[in-house]
Amino acid sequence: MSARKAIVIGSGLGGLAAAVRLRHAGWDTTVVEAMDQPGGRAAVFREAGFSFDAGPTVVTAPYLIDELFELVGRERSDYFDIVPVDPFYRVCFPDGSTFDYVGDEERILEQIEQFNPADVEGYRRLADHARRIFAVGYEELVDVPFDSAWDMIRIIPQMMKLSSHRTVYGLVSSYIRDERLRQVFTFQPLLVGGNPFNTTSIYMLIHWLERKWGVHFAIGGTTSIVHGLVRLLADIGVEVRCNAPVAEIPVEDGRATGVRLESGEFLPADIVVSNADPSFVYTKLIDPAHRRKHTDRAIARKKQSMSLFVIYFGAKKTWPELAHHMIILGPRYRELLDDIFEKKVLAEDFSLYLHAPTRTDPSLAPDGHEAFYVLSPVPNNRSGLDWDELREEYCDRILDFLDRTHLPGLKENLVVKKVVDPDYFQGTLRSVDGAAFGLEPRLTQSAYFRFHNRSEDVEQLYFVGAGTHPGAGMPGVISSAKATMRVLPELSAEERLPVPSGTRDAAE
Repeated sequence: MSARKAIVIGSGLGGLAAAVRLRHAGWDTTVVEAMDQPGGRAAVFREAGFSFDAGPTVVTAPYLIDELFELVGRERSDYFDIVPVDPFYRVCFPDGSTFDYVGDEERILEQIEQFNPADVEGYRRLADHARRIFAVGYEELVDVPFDSAWDMIRIIPQMMKLSSHRTVYGLVSSYIRDERLRQVFTFQPLLVGGNPFNTTSIYMLIHWLERKWGVHFAIGGTTSIVHGLVRLLADIGVEVRCNAPVAEIPVEDGRATGVRLESGEFLPADIVVSNADPSFVYTKLIDPAHRRKHTDRAIARKKQSMSLFVIYFGAKKTWPELAHHMIILGPRYRELLDDIFEKKVLAEDFSLYLHAPTRTDPSLAPDGHEAFYVLSPVPNNRSGLDWDELREEYCDRILDFLDRTHLPGLKENLVVKKVVDPDYFQGTLRSVDGAAFGLEPRLTQSAYFRFHNRSEDVEQLYFVGAGTHPGAGMPGVISSAKATMRVLPELSAEERLPVPSGTRDAAE
């Protein structure tokens, strides 16, 4: 039996999800990964007994992960465990007040009452609006490809009715008056690379998505999800090749014919599915002669998301009072985001996301120790900032702040430290301009206006991941594989390769 061949570029969560679905559909599938480990942004750093998730840590809509295993007759629980996190996030304000963002509405309303009683009814109406956005933006459209202008035109009436022309901050502000509460309910777009003052309010669906399914964490870290999927792929006959960066996607007669690795090896394929940044793929891997729409000039006009400065650190001390996920807001909100997204300058102040996973999984650090990462949104590399010059000073500023505030005694108990910045995203992760999330999710770069799941320039080339529809975030990149499968050519029975069935134990 000769099955048709698919090559997946990149082993991020979107690429791994696509590989599972391709194999289930009968494609002979191989995944090629540039780095020395799978995961892409969801790689892992390990040092001195500490384990640090390099990228995403917030697991929402876990059913999407379960679906991948069930698709091929396996159980996700045979590969790794996922547990709920409570609170979802603890939001900390400069005045010392905190808000525990949770799923239970009564607990939310009790806290809103303490901040501003007049906003209690406003939140009820806001939550209902978010629910209605979710019903359309997620339940109807999240895994539907936007291949043609008609795909966009047909949903405009629904979107206008839901006020999707407004920004996230603008919509929330129409219901909520307290400025601190406005920040509590608008920071979520930052988790997918968006400025809440520019991001379309359709992203309020994140609020209802978290309310509906909660926030979870994978025991062992997000890397457990990555390696669980890699083991699943091995069980069903898919190879994941690391240290295999792609140098070119050769094109003949307008069609992708496979991939050429930097080693010079050519891997032929009937289709190529890319989990890499589409901006990078079009400008670096495809000859300009084969690109009419996605020219270098067209890509340069797109607005890439902000980048991130992340410090991974371990300490020989514990802070049990911390929450697992902490959003530490600085003295400025709109102005800081304007510095990051528009002015592209490195501000004196910052807002931070502090990840303290040993709250949930102590195995990520040696006994009596804690593993952390702290993340600061920063401008992407269109800023021209010299991170070789700024790196240590900016790192010290953040650690000094944490030592004075949320982690007293940190500096004297610091054991290990590693820093990544926009240069890591641009170099190691091959993300144009060092953007951490691909294109910024503005209205004019969403749905039909985002990179399409099926290339318009090159036949038999497809995209999954943060850069294409529906966008960044774990639910987004996993759902992108479902959207892409809808536009792939179907195989005949003669072309379809059988998928091994049974449980993991049986496979072993």
